[in-house]
Amino acid sequence: MAHVSKRTRAVQSAVEGKANLAIDAAVALIKANSSAKFDETIEVALNLGVDPRHADQMVRGVVGLPNGTGKTVRVAVFARGAKADEATAAGADIVGAEELMQTILAGTIEFDRCIATPDMMPIVGRLGKVLGPRNLMPNPKVGTVTMDVATAVKNAKGGEVQFRVEKAGIIHGGVGKASFPTEKLVENIKAFVDAVAKSRPTGAKGTYMKKLSISSTMGPGVSVDLASLTAQ
Repeated sequence: MAHVSKRTRAVQSAVEGKANLAIDAAVALIKANSSAKFDETIEVALNLGVDPRHADQMVRGVVGLPNGTGKTVRVAVFARGAKADEATAAGADIVGAEELMQTILAGTIEFDRCIATPDMMPIVGRLGKVLGPRNLMPNPKVGTVTMDVATAVKNAKGGEVQFRVEKAGIIHGGVGKASFPTEKLVENIKAFVDAVAKSRPTGAKGTYMKKLSISSTMGPGVSVDLASLTAQ
């Protein structure tokens, strides 16, 4: 039998029997039991009533969290000339074209977000099998294929979060750090859930949002009363 640490047992005991909590209480509970030696990320998991195998039930989008993510985001930009200069000035960590493509094909991916100008897509398209599975492929639907690279870089670094439903109908997303005040985490979670709600696809039938859980990086999840997210 695997050894269970005292910390893990204590955290599990603290959340045992607690479910469907109001958002404020759920966040406070998760924060109180985030006892790892690093600043844990607070994560949400939304169970949706969709089947993403059907194109008209795919859920994908982007949301700017009002209080940021607390995470340093490394941004790569595919651009040339003046647009490359704009990206660099805006704070992009990596800027390039063919040479950047070759670096990625060689297995070096040192970024968390990838942005491209439209004219770069023939190059970027060759990276679909590498970037696609990592959810890094630039896409105009989430603003990462754009001529306004400066704004895209600033948004990425300023707390913008992309989301995409997985095969099981679940959306995961990081919404801040355990060190954030409860009210700021609640604001971020509400913004995230609202963005997913507004992204409801035309093919979704019945109950769209079935369940919401929050957790910290090293902690168990706690279910949240969805109604508490819209309560005034």
